[in-house]
Amino acid sequence: MLDKSFLVLSAVEERPASLGELVERTGLSRATAHRLAVALEVHGLLRRTSDGRFALGLHLVALARRATEQFPLAEAAGPAMAELRERTEESVQLYVPDGDLRVCVAALESPHGLRTIVPVGAALPMDRGSAGRVLSGEVGRSGWVATVAEREPGVASVSAPVVDVEGSVVAAVSVSGPADRLGRSPGRRFGGVVAAAAADIARALAEPR
Repeated sequence: MLDKSFLVLSAVEERPASLGELVERTGLSRATAHRLAVALEVHGLLRRTSDGRFALGLHLVALARRATEQFPLAEAAGPAMAELRERTEESVQLYVPDGDLRVCVAALESPHGLRTIVPVGAALPMDRGSAGRVLSGEVGRSGWVATVAEREPGVASVSAPVVDVEGSVVAAVSVSGPADRLGRSPGRRFGGVVAAAAADIARALAEPR
C-alpha cells in the first residue's frame, strides 16, 4: 500500500492531475487511485486545486523543512553559509545529489530586494547551473564553477564542492543572484569566498558531533 501511495504522490510531482490522469500515470485501478488520493488529501500530502485536480499538499513543505533541520550536513553548513551571505550579500544555497537531480537542503536569501530564491526541497537539474556541474564532477583547478544564465535567464551563480573525510563530493555550496549584479564573470568576484565556505563546511562536517 505504501508503494502505491508513493506512486500517486510521484504522479503529481511535476503537475496536478485529475483522477483519470492519476490512473493513467500510475497504472492503478480507478477505485484504488481514488481511495489513495483521498486518504493522502486527508493527511495533507495532497490537496485539490480550484478545478478539482490533485496536487502536492502543503504538509509536505513542513515535512521537508523538518527533514532538512534533522539533516547533519545542513546543520553543519549553517555558520559558513551565514558568513558567505554576509560577505557576498547574495543568496546562498546548499545542494546534495539525488539521482539525476540536485536537491536544495538549506538556503539563505540575499538582503537585496532583487534576489534569487531557491526554496528548501527544490529539485533542480544536474546538467544546468554551477551547483549541478560541481556535483557532476566538473570542478577544475580553481576549486569552483561559475555559470551565467545557464539554468535560468538573468541568473548567475558560483558553486564549490563540499567533500567528506574520504575526499568524496557530498554537496555543493552556491552563491546566486541577478547576472546584472554578479557580472559576466562572477567566479572572479566570488570564487574564492565560495570555495573557502565549502572548505569550512567540510571541516565542520568532519568534527565529532
